[in-house]
Amino acid sequence: MDTKIKLSVLDQSPIRKGVTAEQAVQETIALAKYTDQLGFTRFWVSEHHNTGSLAGSTPEVLIAYLASQTTNIRIGSGGVMMPNHSTLKVAENFRMLEALAPGRVDLGMGRAPGTDRITASILNPSNHFAEQDFMEQLADLRNYFHDTADPGTIQQKIRAIPQVQTVPAMWLLSSSGQSGLFAAHFGMGFSFAHFINPVGGAQAVQLYKDRFQPSQDLAQPEANMAIFVFCSEDEEKVMQHKAVMDHRFIQFEKGLGIQPYVYDDIKDTEYTLQEQDRMRYNRQRVVAGNPTMVKNRLSQLAESYGVDEIIAVTIAEDFDDRLQSYKLLADLFELK
Repeated sequence: MDTKIKLSVLDQSPIRKGVTAEQAVQETIALAKYTDQLGFTRFWVSEHHNTGSLAGSTPEVLIAYLASQTTNIRIGSGGVMMPNHSTLKVAENFRMLEALAPGRVDLGMGRAPGTDRITASILNPSNHFAEQDFMEQLADLRNYFHDTADPGTIQQKIRAIPQVQTVPAMWLLSSSGQSGLFAAHFGMGFSFAHFINPVGGAQAVQLYKDRFQPSQDLAQPEANMAIFVFCSEDEEKVMQHKAVMDHRFIQFEKGLGIQPYVYDDIKDTEYTLQEQDRMRYNRQRVVAGNPTMVKNRLSQLAESYGVDEIIAVTIAEDFDDRLQSYKLLADLFELK
């Protein structure tokens, strides 16, 4: 099965220690070009707000530029956080992107705000975080893309501009099973964020497949999973990467945010027994090791999830190590 696995990228434009936001965005651009050449399937960029160590706040803006700099790789959002946005504006943004790069755009959508509740309330003061609101957004979005609003509704009087012939591939992103049910209901793709929640993903994907209802956009269920990956032939770099990721997760869970640490900053940190338990749990969110280990583990995960595509999220303290990790993955899975 391993040679048939497709690989993709989720990039959050991480701001490494000593690097500016401008440089972080340039690294995202360089990574998109590089993984396009390597044969990766898709390149998704994220939406985070009020997070100083991640520069990716506006995927719809970044996608437009990335599409102009790449040739074959699909470019998309991982994802647009729908509660932050007007549905019509999302439809128009992505119709414009389809006009710029027809047939190469993915609209990955999330239900979470991608930030804290206070920031979310500023982004969209009318956001009630209600499940029904999200369902209505998905229904309205599909109608805007296909100009199929029900007669007599307000939406029937509104067209999403520009009127283009193609529709972006629609995906729902989730770290629980709930959005998988929404994806099945609307006939959309489903991506499980194993890098956020390492438990229950395989069951969520199976439930999505069992409940899937074909749509005019997608005849068969399409699913993938996303996980933190770091591949290196240097055992010391792998060890240091694991230590930094351990620390990053613990700090985040304490409410201290995501900081651009390097190994020397955290190497002498002592952890409580409770923190050590959390570290063991969180290590399930990461695959880090030498090429043989990484290939075996990713192949096992793809098989357990029943998917043929893995999205790799790679944050490294050195940009060259990030590039090299993706290069090794491309070689391991014989991407074309």
